[in-house]
Amino acid sequence: MCNPAWGRALTEAQRLKDFARLRRVRDRIDREYAQPLDVEALARGAGMAAGHLSREFRLAYGQSPYGYLVARRIERAAALLRRGDLGVTEVCSAVGCPSPGTFGTRFTELVGVPPSAYGPVRNREAPAAPPQLASRT
Repeated sequence: MCNPAWGRALTEAQRLKDFARLRRVRDRIDREYAQPLDVEALARGAGMAAGHLSREFRLAYGQSPYGYLVARRIERAAALLRRGDLGVTEVCSAVGCPSPGTFGTRFTELVGVPPSAYGPVRNREAPAAPPQLASRT
């Protein structure tokens, strides 16, 4: 008869192995966020089924792998927009977002303002109107 502790030990070892794979997937997303990534490709790279990866990733990190990827892209886009030397379309392309429309929508959802209104140059107040000259009468 098998010792029940052996089964628990094997389950725990598998859980730790899966968590290490999930960390590698997360690290890959952090490194390659600007590349075209999808859950199937991430799962293949981790040696896991796509559904299993999605479930386990959500349990470990609180969001799906795709949600994490989008959040990293928007986070990087916000940093690029704060620099102020790139336009919204250039930033969208630089972070790997396939569609400017989707990028704008997701950016607004996650950041709270549209990308066109974000960043130091975009947030600056318009210069005050020149003072009115006193009319000569």
